[in-house]
Amino acid sequence: MRYQTQGTCSSAIDVEVDQGVIKSVAFTGGCHGNLQGISRLVEGMKVEDAISRLKGIKCGFKSTSCPDQLARALESMQN
Repeated sequence: MRYQTQGTCSSAIDVEVDQGVIKSVAFTGGCHGNLQGISRLVEGMKVEDAISRLKGIKCGFKSTSCPDQLARALESMQN
């Protein structure tokens, strides 16, 4: 699934989930090293666990962040 982000330096997130477990995450744009790290950390994690850890994280004065956008992408996959 491709999720178009809003309010972040990254423009999109490609997420693959299988049976409630995150298989892969790839961000387009943004801080490559940090986002690659986040992607590797959540691979193999249950979707619900990733959402609870990432949802609500802000970037500076922005109301969202790349991790928060990943949580929103995962939530949209659940619905």
